Amino acid sequence: MNAYLGQKVAIVSPRPQTTRNRITGILTTDEAQVVFLDTPGVHRRGGRLNRFLADSARNALAGADAILVVLDGALYAKRPGALAADLDSLAGPVAQTGRPVLAAVNKVDRIRDKAGLLPVLAALGRALPGAELFPVSALSGEGTDRLLERLVSLLPEAPAMFPEDQISTAPLRFMAAETVREKLFLLLRQELPYSVAVEVESWDEGEGRVDIAAVIYVCRENHKAMVIGKAGRVLKEVGTQARRDLEEMLETRVRLDLWVKVRSDWQEDPHFLRGLGLGI
Repeated sequence: MNAYLGQKVAIVSPRPQTTRNRITGILTTDEAQVVFLDTPGVHRRGGRLNRFLADSARNALAGADAILVVLDGALYAKRPGALAADLDSLAGPVAQTGRPVLAAVNKVDRIRDKAGLLPVLAALGRALPGAELFPVSALSGEGTDRLLERLVSLLPEAPAMFPEDQISTAPLRFMAAETVREKLFLLLRQELPYSVAVEVESWDEGEGRVDIAAVIYVCRENHKAMVIGKAGRVLKEVGTQARRDLEEMLETRVRLDLWVKVRSDWQEDPHFLRGLGLGI
């Protein structure tokens, strides 16, 4: 989606399950308007948070004209046997929609021997019978034009839903929180990034500057110390990287204040999760 829009709307990290919210991306060309609904990744982890993420992905199916399943081709080229199990919870709901199904096998630029794709494509064909398969690379652009042409061909004829210069429905406060969370995913180790949530508490626009205050929630007291880092170095680096991205996004100077708070039950608190827009 980011590749098609030409800028970052959904945050990106090397870690799986980075996306938590359903994010709308809007691509308007001379011949079509494509509204992408980027959902959390489908996985088999337990807990209320992960159930909310799975619900968000499944709920998006009902309003779609076509379904595009995006897979890490480089990952599954190493273990194609895991593909069927990983898609098990998705195959049924996708088939029940009766919508056209496409599968994009991404990161083919990282597969030197393209013969390694064959077991992946075969396993994908068995897991999602009838799906159209597209080897692509979002990074290099390989195969993305053909995929987009096919997606456009599946859309119904209708008036455009959004102005041609709009690329997302995500509020700026949400984008700011996601930018901070992206930097936490990139800078923190092991499982800690999955235990953090970010919420923007205040947003004040002045002359030539935006002042943003955000809270980083963690589950444990020792996690708080890790997010802050020795002498505050980790938190400072998170703030510096996030502020640079926000200044580019907002095209103005940004003051970003970050605070870390312990909220031990946030991953199991349905009210808090809904407040973050999860499960919607």
